[in-house]
Amino acid sequence: MPDTKTSACGIMPPHVLERVAAQGSVRLRRCAQQTLEADHWFRKRGVPAPQRDAARAVAGRPDRRIHSAEHEQTLPGRLVREEGQPESGDVAVDEAYEWLGATYRFYWEVCERDSIDDRGMPLIGTVHYARDYDNAFWDGSQMVFGDGDGELFRRFTAAPEVIAHELTHGVIERDVGLIYADQAGALNESLADVFGVLVKQYHAGESPQAADWLIGAALLTDRVQGQALRSMKAPGTAYDDPVLGSDPQPGHMRDFVDTQADNGGVHINSGIPNRAFYLAAVALDAPAWESVGPVWYAAIRDATLSREADFAAFAALTLDHAERLYGLESRERRAVGEAWREVGVIS
Repeated sequence: MPDTKTSACGIMPPHVLERVAAQGSVRLRRCAQQTLEADHWFRKRGVPAPQRDAARAVAGRPDRRIHSAEHEQTLPGRLVREEGQPESGDVAVDEAYEWLGATYRFYWEVCERDSIDDRGMPLIGTVHYARDYDNAFWDGSQMVFGDGDGELFRRFTAAPEVIAHELTHGVIERDVGLIYADQAGALNESLADVFGVLVKQYHAGESPQAADWLIGAALLTDRVQGQALRSMKAPGTAYDDPVLGSDPQPGHMRDFVDTQADNGGVHINSGIPNRAFYLAAVALDAPAWESVGPVWYAAIRDATLSREADFAAFAALTLDHAERLYGLESRERRAVGEAWREVGVIS
């Protein structure tokens, strides 16, 4: 039986780590295997209770607390930077602080949401987790970042969309609790990617036409033959590397991967709804966070969205909310419908 919990959702697809553990150098195999073992432990340990300090919560202002594990495996570790304090001089600490803040600002300014739980939940991060740890994840209570192995992967605080992706798992966990398996799990991963790139585009002021639509581009070193972990624009083209292998993501339902691995291919089949969002966004002139972003967010918040929703059920909700927000004959609704049809989710 797959592990259907939504906690401890890492940005690194297991199939990538498994490939490195089989094909990498002796050192890279060790790094990948250690990361896989740590990830397995986090998935099995359950969800910690969220940290909260109501006296410090101020709507519209993040409450960031960055810790260092100092290359140990203890959480949260030593507190090194709190809200309002100046830069620490540790690049991982300061990147985590900046991108946690950027994610908070997006959800507050665009979605009118006060942190992950919409109640001012503190944003806790731990950097320098373990040694050569090739992942970053949301554990249900906080963010955890590895420094990477330095050969294939850089530090995991470097990419804003990665941090926003992981925090969005917390949003999904609280609003709908999509089961982390099969199409529901792939939808969970896709939604995290969608809001990850929206945070990146909002922070940079990018149009959908100018954006790269890549997830984790800043994580790959120059030794990797590839551009990112995933491409929302062109699933299946993110990398083609002797060690990592080839990107297995499909961009159409005819290529849907039926597998028992990775909880039913949640990091693989997410390419299909990812491409649908990309297609809808680039069909419109407005920034994605102003056009189709609100449609996707309204669908997540819809009380009728089932924890076991498949792609078609979510597509139907986006069409419904596009009509509510913009009108039946609007360009936005047409763009959403055409996007889902182009990836084969609806006919």
